[in-house]
Amino acid sequence: MKQQVELLVHNIGQLCTIPAQDGGPQRGARLGALGLLGNAAIAIDQGIVVATGDDADLRARYEGATMLNAQGRLVTPGLVDPHTHLIWAGDRADEFERRLVGATYQQIMAEGGGIVRTVQATRQADLATLVEESKARLAAMLAHGTTSVEVKTGYGLTTASEIAMLNAAALLDSEHPADIALTFLGAHAIPPEYAGNPDGYVDLIVNEMLPAVAEWRAEHWPGTLFCDVFCEAGAFDLAQTRRILEAAARYDMALKVHADEFETLGGARLAAQVGATSVDHIVATPDDEIEAVAASDTIAVALPPTPFGLGQTRYPNARRWLDAGAALAIATDCNPGTAWNENMQFVMALATRAMRLSPAQALAAATINAAFAIGRGGEVGSLEAGKQGDLVIWDAPSYPHLSYRFGRNLAQVVVKRGQIAYHSWWVGLPL
Repeated sequence: MKQQVELLVHNIGQLCTIPAQDGGPQRGARLGALGLLGNAAIAIDQGIVVATGDDADLRARYEGATMLNAQGRLVTPGLVDPHTHLIWAGDRADEFERRLVGATYQQIMAEGGGIVRTVQATRQADLATLVEESKARLAAMLAHGTTSVEVKTGYGLTTASEIAMLNAAALLDSEHPADIALTFLGAHAIPPEYAGNPDGYVDLIVNEMLPAVAEWRAEHWPGTLFCDVFCEAGAFDLAQTRRILEAAARYDMALKVHADEFETLGGARLAAQVGATSVDHIVATPDDEIEAVAASDTIAVALPPTPFGLGQTRYPNARRWLDAGAALAIATDCNPGTAWNENMQFVMALATRAMRLSPAQALAAATINAAFAIGRGGEVGSLEAGKQGDLVIWDAPSYPHLSYRFGRNLAQVVVKRGQIAYHSWWVGLPL
């Protein structure tokens, strides 16, 4: 007698299960192990993967309340975007034009533009506006195959406005199929009212913001809450970064670090020292700090859309990170200033060309390793028994197409926790 399950996806031409490596992320030369199965099926019940394997075998063993025919197409885990600034108001299109004629990101920031410009617009927006504008971006992410998304605050830079951004993220998480991993980034930039007094702003973060965020979390967010700091010239120096991270750890917050986007201040080494879940950007990271991160449990997260958006030619040295044995992930860095991009498919395409990852490495970096970069590698990022039933059916026969092709959305059906969350019209879908 067949076992009843909620969903059986069958007639899969190529299934990428993308297993964890010894219960952790895929490291170094082992990045890109896709766990490929041909002529496959996957059974999901109560939102959890029950089994993957040969199509005929699983169809003989399981009966799905919903039977989804993949028609010989590629199926992968849902993509995971481990670094976004999803919640903001306004745009900075004029700054993009200025950069095209020679202005640098740092020059624009020094003149009151950049992050502070978005801060002004976000502070003025009400909660409904923040939620609606961000919901559209989150919907675009889901439609392109992303089922789990990290979301940062950081465009408020006052206690009240940072809490408002946390409220917006919590509402999005409750209303949208995609799962949100939440990060407090009060240390994103020095706000105008603290110009010339960055240590005074650090005092505010440590003495007022972090206690308020901890209180908010106790009422509204039972899961992991991250604290991130932008450790960069013109933002927060190494000592300030350490002070904020150590204070956040006392409130039982997990840690992240923006580091080495433009120049190195030692942020990558600090991330490893304090046990940060991830260190992100990693463009200018020196060899000795690459080795330090590789020797730790910290995930290195590359954000190739950022140098692309800035018109730069310097990208993270993926080969150096992998040769050191690091766990490497990739993300959109979706934000209004440098990388307004909701599409992890484009990130994979860019990572193969600009960072020289193979298509298999790029896919693993966008799934299982990205999941570990948000502390959820035991739940999502692979199609292993016991994990969430998050998957994508692609308009492609095999995984290289996800990096080979760009400019068109290849996601045809997106399943979150065993439920169809997005689809383009397609005859294989049970409508």
